[in-house]
Amino acid sequence: MYFTDRGIEELENRRGEEEVTIEWLASRLREFVDLNPEFEIPVERLATWLARLDDDEDED
Repeated sequence: MYFTDRGIEELENRRGEEEVTIEWLASRLREFVDLNPEFEIPVERLATWLARLDDDEDED
């Protein structure tokens, strides 16, 4: 188990039943980076990964 799994599990347990939009998620990520600029690169990588998840399927 990675250390980050605890945070992911907490997120799932606390908010797992909620539905959110990509717009809401993007706003929260921007807000997080504004408050924690040292995490700009990891957040950018996560956002890019999420944005491109379906790209592999399109190439087949």
